[in-house]
Formats: sequence, structure tokens, C-alpha cells
Amino acid sequence: MHHDDLNRLRWRCTRRAFLELDLLLGEFLDQRFNGLTEEQARAFAVLADLDDHELWPLVNGSQTCDDPQQAAVLAMLRESRENPA
Repeated sequence: MHHDDLNRLRWRCTRRAFLELDLLLGEFLDQRFNGLTEEQARAFAVLADLDDHELWPLVNGSQTCDDPQQAAVLAMLRESRENPA
């Protein structure tokens, strides 16, 4: 991912209305983003573009995601939420 694109993604991850999403996405970006496949990185960017009210139910598991790549990233996010580094 290009440096400017990564900076824009970082801004979207850490300027959230929900503090928990802000912390979760920012930490995930710092600690796990570089290990994602290209498809997973794109899925993460799509998720980061969602409104907090759309994203939070996906992250907490109260709503399911039909996209397999996004679902895989959401599982990683939930895991990192349960087992912080």
C-alpha cells in the first residue's frame, strides 16, 4: 500500500466516533495490517470506510458479514479485541 494511502487509512481508523473502534482499528493497523494479504488489506480498508453504527455490529458479532474477505478480517479484529497484544 502506498504511503499516502496508508496515512489516509490510519486517519480513518483513528478518528472514529466510537472510542473502542478507534483503539481497536488503530492497534490492528499498527500490529497486524502488514501481515494481511492484499485482499485482506482491501477488505480492511472497506471496513474502515463504514460508519461506526454499521461497523460496530460486525465487529462485535451481532451482525454477520456476507463477504468472505471482510468476514476473515472481522474475525481477526474480534480475536485482537479478545487477546490484545
